[in-house]
Amino acid sequence: MTNKNTENDQTNINFEENMQMLEKLVKEMESGDLTLEQSLKAFEKGVKIVRKCQESLTQAEVRVNKLMQEMNLDTDN
Repeated sequence: MTNKNTENDQTNINFEENMQMLEKLVKEMESGDLTLEQSLKAFEKGVKIVRKCQESLTQAEVRVNKLMQEMNLDTDN
């Protein structure tokens, strides 16, 4: 069984790393030095990274919404 807090921490760390990898891929693709096949592979990798980043952002949004709800409950009392 995995620890949810550890998973969340790793997701947050990976978001920044994934963004850096995505930026690197974009620069490589914009350079024009890649073959068509290399460009396609880079694009596929970029799509996977974007999906991971979107998942991380969605998880963060859920956490923020939960915290905001908890704050509203506290102020209602």
